[in-house]
Amino acid sequence: MNQFGNNKKVYQQIIFIAALILCLTPLISPSTALLLGILIAVTIGHPFIHLNHKATNLLLKISVVFLGFGMNLHHAMTAGKEGIIFTVLSISTTLLFGWLLGRWLKVDMKTSFLISGGTAICGGSAIAAIAPIIKAKEKQMSVALGAVFILNSVALFIFPAIGHHLQMSASQFGLWCAIAIHDTSSVVGASAKYGQEALQIATTVKLERALWIIPLSVLTVIFSNGDRKKINIPYFIALFILAMCCSTYFPKFTNLYEPLVSVAHKGLTVTLFFIGAGLSAKTIRSVGIKPFLQAVFLWAFISIISVIAILLLK
Repeated sequence: MNQFGNNKKVYQQIIFIAALILCLTPLISPSTALLLGILIAVTIGHPFIHLNHKATNLLLKISVVFLGFGMNLHHAMTAGKEGIIFTVLSISTTLLFGWLLGRWLKVDMKTSFLISGGTAICGGSAIAAIAPIIKAKEKQMSVALGAVFILNSVALFIFPAIGHHLQMSASQFGLWCAIAIHDTSSVVGASAKYGQEALQIATTVKLERALWIIPLSVLTVIFSNGDRKKINIPYFIALFILAMCCSTYFPKFTNLYEPLVSVAHKGLTVTLFFIGAGLSAKTIRSVGIKPFLQAVFLWAFISIISVIAILLLK
């Protein structure tokens, strides 16, 4: 029996590694990588699940920084200025509506706040940042992360289809992705289908939103008597800006930048594979109906409101 268990684990690892290598080839797109990860999760299971969160987090940050080498700082600043009003309004509205939804559905207060913060700012990163401050339990954090990851997976597939159906321009779609999709990985994956302009706008505005982790964390400390030592600052965004500066002011090194951008795109594909592989049946069951309904209603609300505002104003 022991031997059978050991052999099964070896087979799981071999299949997982083979799928991972496949994601590094041109045959697999970001959305396909996500589906492949989910398929792995529901069939053989993730053999390295204990390493998944750290690997995903690190790979996402490296990939985002490398994406900066393919972007122009001046264009990014213009996109950031256009997105600032939408960012402020959408974050405050999402947090308020999330609080009201949580009370109406009678979701545990800490779980509700984690879901609202993750939807308002940047998904798993925001949840990971504020969970230690409010002393959230592992179960509360898992529920919030599970809900956000499920909806991230859905967004990667339906957003490009909706964008094309509404005949949104690249700039409109990029801004909508940055506002309405939770995690940076899915924002990049969805916007990349719309081209380089949408990708640049979406990435810039999304990382600008990520900086709101800092004021949200500070306010959380003030209003919940949380631990101020637990505030996490997303330093990798400074490296992303530095990479854009290099691309903009030292264009003669383009031959060096292009391989880094290519690595970034592959890194994001692998990141989505890891996210899919971590989305097991156990994760889905652990969410619970009420927290999931809160996450869905909140996500639908911000998606619909933001797309209407973008189409009317841009």
